[in-house]
Amino acid sequence: MTTLEEEELDAYSRTVIRVVEQVGPAVVSIRPAGSPRRRPAVELMGSGFFITPDGYLLTNSHVIRPIRHPEITLIDGRTFPARVIGEDPVTDLAVLRVEHEGTFPAARLGDSSRLRLGQLVVAIGNPLGFQFTVSAGIISGLGRALQGPGGRIIEDIIQTDAALNPGNSGGPLVDSRGRVIGVCVATLLGAENIAFAIPSHTAEWVAALLIKEGRIRRAYLGLVVQVRPISWPSEAAGLEIVEVDRRGPAARAGLQEGDILVRVGDQPVRSLGELHRFLAHWPPGQPLAVHVLRHNQLRVFTVIPQEAPPLRPE
Repeated sequence: MTTLEEEELDAYSRTVIRVVEQVGPAVVSIRPAGSPRRRPAVELMGSGFFITPDGYLLTNSHVIRPIRHPEITLIDGRTFPARVIGEDPVTDLAVLRVEHEGTFPAARLGDSSRLRLGQLVVAIGNPLGFQFTVSAGIISGLGRALQGPGGRIIEDIIQTDAALNPGNSGGPLVDSRGRVIGVCVATLLGAENIAFAIPSHTAEWVAALLIKEGRIRRAYLGLVVQVRPISWPSEAAGLEIVEVDRRGPAARAGLQEGDILVRVGDQPVRSLGELHRFLAHWPPGQPLAVHVLRHNQLRVFTVIPQEAPPLRPE
């Protein structure tokens, strides 16, 4: 006899299978050209996925950084050399390009700003180029901050209990409709069932700028922030300052840990994505009005952002 629980399990299974069949062909393995395919060094392999049929791929910056000449392998076994278009260590994202006369299966980016806690997600990787690795789980946290490879703090991170297998960094995190809502980035060492992904609303604008310009020149404030719900007349959320670079522009202007950013210039900032997008278009050296809540009082500071410092050698 078929029970309600069995019917629900069947529906869950069908959803995961459909997502894998829809998105899986766009997922590739990434490794150094000429390296052995069967047992590559774990630290020199990763995943990525096509975002356009003409060969643009999205992956992690830390995946391609140690690889001088990357090559990608599709699930059908085809292997192609790939060219690095650009990378952004601040968000740990990178874009590659495979130049080929044909077209590739491309995944569709969804809207991560609409994610809800408890939502079903599927993580897909292709670390070896022969078959998918698939895990399913739920969204267990939003707006997290994570210390990524190389020591930089990656902000506005999705937390999920969908397990990430070795080599899955750079693969897609997908919703139940087959839309990519995150780029898998890391697992927290020493903790079970905690993995992270960069939200698609960040990945989308980073990829667009990398494809257009090859890099992202962003103004640097010298802050680490996290999303914080607030009860303020015009906003329901802001960005709480959890760390200040003592030598950075924000510290020189008087900003402190515990302040809550609610506006930069004339732009409300309710998420890290909004702040990053604003700073990517603000000229370094031009004074910027930063509105913060301090002890429930609105204060305005004038910060003179500098150009973001280069990534320290790893």
